[in-house]
Amino acid sequence: MRIAVLGGGTGLSALLRGLKNFTEDITAIVTVADDGGSSGMLRQDLGILPPGDIRNCIMALANVEPLMEKVMQYRFKEGSLKGQSLGNLFIAAMTDLCNGFEEAVKQMSNVLAVTGRVLPVSLANISLCARLENGTLIKGESLIPKIQMEQNSPISEVFLIPRDAKPLPDALEALQEADCIVIGPGSLYTSIMPHLLLPEITQSIRSSKAVRIYVANIMTQPGETTGYTLEDHVKAIMRHGGEDLIDIIIANHQQPPEDILNRYLQDGSEPVYHSKDCPAIMGIPVLAHDLIDIYRGYIRHNPLKLADLVMRVAENGFPRAASD
Repeated sequence: MRIAVLGGGTGLSALLRGLKNFTEDITAIVTVADDGGSSGMLRQDLGILPPGDIRNCIMALANVEPLMEKVMQYRFKEGSLKGQSLGNLFIAAMTDLCNGFEEAVKQMSNVLAVTGRVLPVSLANISLCARLENGTLIKGESLIPKIQMEQNSPISEVFLIPRDAKPLPDALEALQEADCIVIGPGSLYTSIMPHLLLPEITQSIRSSKAVRIYVANIMTQPGETTGYTLEDHVKAIMRHGGEDLIDIIIANHQQPPEDILNRYLQDGSEPVYHSKDCPAIMGIPVLAHDLIDIYRGYIRHNPLKLADLVMRVAENGFPRAASD
């Protein structure tokens, strides 16, 4: 069973940690639009693609001792490297030694015995831009949530600069050969949309014979999807990537613990909850399940539950064979 997964951030990493327990034929196609934090610093200082999401996906699929994972995820606490991840620096060094980012990711994956493959969606120096409903234009992935919250104006659209950026050929090949394509989970506008703004990517998804799954986020994200329902998420995907990209939606049905939920609500984040009594949205079947995992006080997808659900849909079709 060949699985291709598109996204970025902690959501994608959680899914990958689960999937590697079910199949070795995984291709993670990862966003490279990040320009903030330690990844943004390396992008600006060294001119390399942002390594953070790539690093997290590599570690999610790596087969190494727990200590090695802690080392690669370690962030310096003092000095000029404060806040920087050792894994990011490792990728930066490998990029120089291997004469390119793509080869660096491949070799790092080999060193860490990765199950499957991790690919950047593009090798282009992409900038993610957003237009708010009030007309404000924002350039830079890291600035979008910040300015959106300051101006309290919803995101109207996002787009890439350069607009003619090309995807990695291996990413297109992985989509064309996949038995199952999974979009998400991850930040809607800053982790998922950068893939769908590349026409060749959406065309490959649209023309694929694979089962195409959208995994919805468990919570809305302040600065991106404040107040969004599950239907709003799907409408945004269709608005940017076109229709016929999704065969089935996997969504969370479980309510978070009250104490943790209250903390999220105070920050402006609400559950993207979907009732099992609603079998479809916009004509697309919805498979609702209890998917919540609490990790260090944060609401996440349960890696094994989500991966099991994805594999059941991929192997048996939808929606009946994957229902409870």
